[in-house]
Amino acid sequence: MGALVWLASYPKSGNTWLRAFLHNLLRAPAKPMNINEIDSFTLGDSHAAWYRPLTGKPPDQLSPEDLAELRPKAHRAMMTAHPDSVFVKTHSYLGESRGVPLITMDCTAGAIYVVRNPLDVVLSFADHFGLSVDKALEAMARDDGLSSPTEGHVRQFIGSWSMHVRSWTQQPNSQLLVLRYEDMLDTPFKTFGRTARFLGLKPPRARLSKAIRFSSFKSLKSQEDRAGFKERSENSRRFFRAGKKDQWKDKLTPEQVRAIVDRHREQMSRFGYIPKGY
Repeated sequence: MGALVWLASYPKSGNTWLRAFLHNLLRAPAKPMNINEIDSFTLGDSHAAWYRPLTGKPPDQLSPEDLAELRPKAHRAMMTAHPDSVFVKTHSYLGESRGVPLITMDCTAGAIYVVRNPLDVVLSFADHFGLSVDKALEAMARDDGLSSPTEGHVRQFIGSWSMHVRSWTQQPNSQLLVLRYEDMLDTPFKTFGRTARFLGLKPPRARLSKAIRFSSFKSLKSQEDRAGFKERSENSRRFFRAGKKDQWKDKLTPEQVRAIVDRHREQMSRFGYIPKGY
């Protein structure tokens, strides 16, 4: 039984990319890992399979009170998935619901948090959830933001972009690694090397390079083109959409940029995301 290592992010911020890298690094496959098997290596804290054995209710009938009771039990069950560290994807903010932590600390070994410029997040968020950019902008500003339960997933307590980033990153912690999506793009060897060292690993340069290459956007997109990706939203044509930074410069209006900066200025400033002139 292993303790949980949380792979945390606001939705559409690079979590799946991180999961793919870790899969390719730790399992060292001869060819890129199958993206449709990624959940066999990195679990999902909202996956209904962890809650169904604990209750007779389907996911869409679980109230916040039900989830508060079940969540710690589900997290302890996740610890039995692997004998060593268990990587778990989450989009929950680091807080509480109904007085119960959304992240069960006595099950936790550490966390890796990925942050991405909200000016780009809003574009991916809109595409994934089938919203206009203006509606996505509003959704990302809601401190009471929730995901909708589905047949396969329980509700997630997400909050606003600022609330989410603040909750995970405001307190420095030796057991927390914070990564910027933009650094994963610009300096992958340095950034993913930090990730490996955080986990106590010292992979040979060739192994690290191969894991980076196997989990590149080009590789992931190619797999989705050939075989699809089961985590793709029914609202969007593809999951791996662009994999770039600064798309907002061509796609957002000045008014939309201003609205995002005004709402999220404090956290954007911390991570160097404020555009000149705003």
